[in-house]
Amino acid sequence: MISKIDTLDKSQDRSMDLRNYKQPFHAIRDFEQAVAEYTNAPYCIATDSCTHAIEMVFRAKPPENKVKFTGITYLSVLMTMHKLDIDYALTDQTWEGEYLFEGTNVFDSARRFEKGMYRTGYIQCCSFGRTKPLEIGRGGCILTDNCDVAQTVYEMRYDGRQLYDYDRWPDQKVFRVGYHYYMKPEDAIIGLTKLANQDFVKQKPEFYNYPDCRNIQIV
Repeated sequence: MISKIDTLDKSQDRSMDLRNYKQPFHAIRDFEQAVAEYTNAPYCIATDSCTHAIEMVFRAKPPENKVKFTGITYLSVLMTMHKLDIDYALTDQTWEGEYLFEGTNVFDSARRFEKGMYRTGYIQCCSFGRTKPLEIGRGGCILTDNCDVAQTVYEMRYDGRQLYDYDRWPDQKVFRVGYHYYMKPEDAIIGLTKLANQDFVKQKPEFYNYPDCRNIQIV
């Protein structure tokens, strides 16, 4: 069962080294706690990418109506809409840091990672990919205050596993349908180290050099 993030236990000296963890997946939990504490989000679920974070949020909470969002974005966002058969329309909105999927309470926050950034009542999908503010190389997370969404995505992101409740997955007997979208423990350690050192990538205009996806066709 997923629970609200508690303050990270700093009394345990793990030295940002995976070898200091008896259970490697607890490094992911520590990273989630650190990100939640930094952003003021009640729940943080780590994933292997921002794109998969967006996908799982919309699987957990499908849009009820047509979704509008900027066409000035990365191709994978459109692919996600097609994969999930979500009715959408693209706009010419420019953005910085994050943009809202209009008609939902979900943000693509791929280029925003700031202290206290969490918006109450919203779901924010972050990226830790190349050139992103917290650059791990690959990875993402979901920030939310919705317990039901958090619980669903917590299990969905790793093949239906309740990752922190069982050390051995065969001990779990009931699984929701899930996907292989989990963050690697090794990447969580990189994220913990960079976050502890405030090692962030300053965002530059060239990072936003996205094409206008209204000019492309997906067949």
